[in-house]
Amino acid sequence: MPDHYVHRLQTSMPLTTAETIADAALKAGGEAGLLPLTVAVLDVGGNLVVLKRQDGSGNLRADIAIGKAAGALGMGISSRTIRDRLKDRPAFQSAIAAASEGRFIPVPGGVLALNAAGDVIGAVGISGDASDKDEYAAIAGVHAAGLKSHPEQPAPNWKEAGL
Repeated sequence: MPDHYVHRLQTSMPLTTAETIADAALKAGGEAGLLPLTVAVLDVGGNLVVLKRQDGSGNLRADIAIGKAAGALGMGISSRTIRDRLKDRPAFQSAIAAASEGRFIPVPGGVLALNAAGDVIGAVGISGDASDKDEYAAIAGVHAAGLKSHPEQPAPNWKEAGL
């Protein structure tokens, strides 16, 4: 039998899951009174699955959201953790940014999405408000999809962030 058909590839972040994450994150942001957000959901390979930008969200926000999510995937930790670990290592941060061709934004808002076994299946990045507030919405989106997140909870002071 000739092999003329295309085989289905394994999917780490199904479109329906990515859409649930993005929609729930935007809803959480709206309920919390956040500024207009842009949400990027990436699969484990760093491929963009969903990008949603609310009306009024700036035109650089998509690149920032993707950079937060891609940085989290590339380092295997949330972008908040990256910021905290590398705060005294600016040369290393610059090296990572260069190696990733700019897909590295080391501030909160990049959250890993984990399945029940704790395996990373993708990441969500959000930009639009203060970084801790972006992270809050990202975590809410991941949890709404029935997944675990890293970090598990937003920063304790996320409501006051940026004020």
